[in-house]
Amino acid sequence: MVSDYTSDEFWSGIRRPVEHAATMPAEVYTSPAFFEAEQRAVFDGGWVGVACAADVAIPGTVLVRSMGSRSILLSCGRDGEIRGFLNACRHRGTELLDCDTSDLHMIRCPYHRWGYGLDGTLVATPKFTEVPVEGFDPDDYPLKPVRIDTFAGIVFACLDPTIAPLTEWFGDLAEKLSGYGLDRWSVRAGGTVEIEANWKLLTENYQEYYHLTWVHPELAKVSRVKDHYRFQGSGMYCGQTTTPVSGDDRNDWLAMPAAPGLGPSDSQSGRHIALFPNVMLSVLPNHAFVILLEPLSPSRTRERYAWLLPPSAESIPEADFELTKTFWIDVNNEDIDICERSQRGLARGGFSEGRYSVRFEEPLHRFANMIADRFQRIDRIPAGDDADSSVRFGDGVLPL
Repeated sequence: MVSDYTSDEFWSGIRRPVEHAATMPAEVYTSPAFFEAEQRAVFDGGWVGVACAADVAIPGTVLVRSMGSRSILLSCGRDGEIRGFLNACRHRGTELLDCDTSDLHMIRCPYHRWGYGLDGTLVATPKFTEVPVEGFDPDDYPLKPVRIDTFAGIVFACLDPTIAPLTEWFGDLAEKLSGYGLDRWSVRAGGTVEIEANWKLLTENYQEYYHLTWVHPELAKVSRVKDHYRFQGSGMYCGQTTTPVSGDDRNDWLAMPAAPGLGPSDSQSGRHIALFPNVMLSVLPNHAFVILLEPLSPSRTRERYAWLLPPSAESIPEADFELTKTFWIDVNNEDIDICERSQRGLARGGFSEGRYSVRFEEPLHRFANMIADRFQRIDRIPAGDDADSSVRFGDGVLPL
């Protein structure tokens, strides 16, 4: 019997205050039925991170991305503007591209060679009108557009025209990150890995630092538990900050010089933000590490990751960057290992529901309620923490 994922009963455990709430049940991580419903409710029904803006900033670039139930194209036109389209020819619906491409002047359908400009206009229909086609106007058959916007150097797409603009979706986060100028940072390196775990396990793991001491003993030296504070206001995100970022005997995060012009807090902190639903963004004074999650099945996720560096870092020696890069890869591999273990336990261990640690896991409760809202079609932007949060969650007053 398939559960009713839109019902109040299904979400009743996580709707309670965090002190009394149950975690999401195993079904949301393992069930094919839930996965299919989630693709429609979450990934077809809101803003989704699809690429680093720097990866599609060169005219002639076209990226292919899976987004919920759809395949979409991201194109950079000769005017430098990034646009989004559904990945289907307007002639008979054939998939236009199956992989990322560069230096294109036209998007050609492989079937009958209809051609589209990088702005989506239909510009070529070979032999189609040798015998006149009554009432046919190429202007009526451009590629179908997808809403596209950028935030913090990341391209987001939205299939639902009723969803609020991206600036409203992320609330006060733009102001919180404004000092970094992330839209001007460039990609230094990146990669892709497929993980045997549900996408929610990966972002939930990122959102809490309860596991830090045991899973990441080396990371805990530069991102100490005692230096974690709330960085969470009104918006579709869950955030924390490490203030200050510590060097101790591990200077991996501090090997490169900080970007110039940062304020006193940004220049000494690491911001760790889970942008709903599928982006993890860590911003340090000298670099950012970005992960975009693409769900492939209930138990498999494609992770695209990249390092962003500020404009001042063009002359940074590769050895200095390599130190930071290697450190992140080691930390990410530790996270992948524990999340794959979590997936196996959820699938085979007879788990039903658990409880949240109020001190360390409130962001997971916030995230679960965002998921529930998408299923129940509640267009609500989560509020910031209440006045008692510093005491409730053990953070004290954020330094700087």
